[in-house]
Amino acid sequence: MDMIEMTEDMPVASTKAELAQHLAKALSSSVVLKFLAQGYHWNVKGKDFYSLHELFGDVYEDIDGAIDPLAELIRKLGFDAPYFLSDFLEMSCVEGGRRLSNNADEMLVSLHTENNKLIDDIKKAFNYASNNANEQGVADFLAGRIDMHQKWEWQLRSTIGLDSVGF
Repeated sequence: MDMIEMTEDMPVASTKAELAQHLAKALSSSVVLKFLAQGYHWNVKGKDFYSLHELFGDVYEDIDGAIDPLAELIRKLGFDAPYFLSDFLEMSCVEGGRRLSNNADEMLVSLHTENNKLIDDIKKAFNYASNNANEQGVADFLAGRIDMHQKWEWQLRSTIGLDSVGF
């Protein structure tokens, strides 16, 4: 991602550039996870088809709704948002370049694992926005995304049948 010439002092520009990089990684991971969930939505088979088809659909539609606002946060900082598929795959922490079988259990475990990676990415961006960049609006948006992905984590974990975290 190329830095736009900025007239601000370099430490501020550097902080904004680093925040933009964190956001670009979260954006890329979101795009890859969205397509993974959408592919599972299209291709799930088995006795639990309907409920999993709905769950995967809910996940990808939610993520899809967050992609544009994430890109716009990068633009508001003065940087270009990534948009090439190759850039998304390169920058993403989410594994999106391999095909799994249409086995519903494998899909659930995969989506659960990859969603947890995205949560980590978003938390890193949130911490940087809050603690280094003093960008509270960005942090607020990211806090909402963390909360939503934690909801998906819980629902996927429960559907898989993993033990709850406990108190």
